[in-house]
Parts: sequence; structure tokens; C-alpha cells
Amino acid sequence: MKTVGIPGALLYYQYFPMWKTFFQHLGAEVVVSGPTTRTTLAGGTARVVADTCLPVKVFVGHVLSLVDRCDCIFIPAIRSLRTRSYNCSKFLGLPDMTRAVVPEAPPILEIEVDVNRGRRRLYQAIYGLGRRISWNPLRVKEAANAAWQAYQDYRAMMCGQRLTPLQVLEHPQAKPGPAPVPYAPTGVADLSIAVVGHPYLLYDEHVNYHLIRRLEQYGARVLTPEMLGEEEQRAAIARLVGRSYWTYEGDVVGAGGAYLQAQTDGVIGVMAFGCGPDSLMMEILHREANRQRTTPFMCITLEEHTSETGVITRLEAFLDMIARRKRRQTPVCV
Repeated sequence: MKTVGIPGALLYYQYFPMWKTFFQHLGAEVVVSGPTTRTTLAGGTARVVADTCLPVKVFVGHVLSLVDRCDCIFIPAIRSLRTRSYNCSKFLGLPDMTRAVVPEAPPILEIEVDVNRGRRRLYQAIYGLGRRISWNPLRVKEAANAAWQAYQDYRAMMCGQRLTPLQVLEHPQAKPGPAPVPYAPTGVADLSIAVVGHPYLLYDEHVNYHLIRRLEQYGARVLTPEMLGEEEQRAAIARLVGRSYWTYEGDVVGAGGAYLQAQTDGVIGVMAFGCGPDSLMMEILHREANRQRTTPFMCITLEEHTSETGVITRLEAFLDMIARRKRRQTPVCV
């Protein structure tokens, strides 16, 4: 039985159930690299140039952790998922970059996904990937159908039950969360806080210092992009930017815009340092928040030198401000 390794970074939180189902239906065993650690980040950082963005450094570290654990590693090149909408260059050249910086890696299972080239090319790409495991075209087709259904069920569960990818995936190797803090902002228990950003930043708990778990620890109700339906996000995208030119950035703008319009108690945007699309995306949300003047907005920028203390301090100050603001707006009955 062939063993397929899947790095637990970048698009892992969005598509892992689909990828796992596809390879298992073809008879392969799936191995995941596990959660990000300090060693993971350090290993990836040592292999790439300094200007490389944090998510790619983390991804390379995950690939390194799979080198001796699998027969091949699955790394897709996802160029476009919507007509006239494209992805960041880090997704377009990910397989080639990995070969260059991790030459000792096992063979890479690569698939190019670009809906702008038509369905026929997409189906050919899926079959080309599947035949690396099984030469039976019917089996590949069945695996593809099962994988798509697994993805739909995954999205429906997160949206319908308001769950995060981490809650659905229930990573068996996940590390315990942060210890209870001695201080919690007053009045946070009844707050709804939306956290928007790319999944590889929101759900990698080493990179963001357990951001979502800390919010839940303080008693806030956390809302994430996966808890929204596609129509809500598309409506917000159309209202804020007309149409999306970047696939994943558009999704984050849509989620942030929807939560700002819904007037949640606060919105936190999470971005990676030095990322041009992320910077533009957060600026759009910041301007919308200033225009509405009803929902506080804060942006947290992450990179390998980000201080955990700094993140916690900003988070507590933001929650304190929202709680005080909400108390002032609450009428007092005499």
C-alpha cells in the first residue's frame, strides 16, 4: 500500500477531508505531518530566503517533517477556482518551489487546478493524479465523487453547526491549549467576536498563539468565515469590491464584510506580514469599519518574530474596549 503524506499547512484546513477521502478510496494510506511546532517553523525558515512569507515557511517545515514518513507527498498547484479569479503566486508554484528547497523530499503528487481552462482539463488533471495510485479509471472517478461529497459535508457541518475546521477535524496530535489566564476582560462573556483571515493563519495555533482558544477562554462567542454561507459572502464581496480577483482573499473580505454588516460586537482581522493581497484585504475591511462606525475592527499581523505577549495584550485591550463601549450603550433600568 502506497503512503501519501499531506502537509498540515496552507490549504490543509480547507480541503483535508476531500484529499483524504480521494486517496483512501484509491487504496492509499494517508499520513499528516501534524501540528506546527517551533522546530517545524525553524526548519522551514532555514530552507527559504528571508523575504518568503510566513505561511510558506511553515509549509516547508511540514514537508521536511514528512520526508522519512511516506512514499510520496501531495502538493497541489491551485491556480484558480472561479472564472477570472486567481490565487496568490505561492499556490501556483508550490510543487516546484518545494522540489527546489527540499530536494530530499519523496516524489511529489502534483495536480494543477485551473477552472479557467475548462472542465475537460480539470477532469484530465484529476485522472492524472489518481492514476499515480490506481490505473483503474472507474475507481478514480468514484474516488473523485466521494471526495467532492466529503468536501460538501465538511463545509455544511461547519456552516450549519457553527464549527471551526479544528473542531471538525479533531486533530489527534493537537497540543493542549494555553493555560487559564489570571486576567480576563470584564464583560466579555456576552460578546460575539468575528475572526477573519486565511485558515492557515486562523487555525495554526502555534503561529497565532491559540488566538481563537483564548477568545473562547475569555468567554466570547467566536465567529469564523466557515460559519457563513456562500451567498452571504458573495453578497458582501459584491458590496465592498464589486467582484473578487483573488479567490481566497475575496473569501476573507466577504466574511469580514458580512460580519461588519451584521454588527457583531467586534471583528479581528488576521494577516501575514509582507503579504500584499492580505494588506489590501485588511485595508478594505478597515475602511468599511470606519465608514459604518458601528463595529470595532482590529488587525493582527503575524510573522515568525511576533511576540505572544504582544498578541495577548492587544487582544485583551480590544475586548476591554468593546466591553466598555457596550456597557455605555446599554440603558439602565431604574
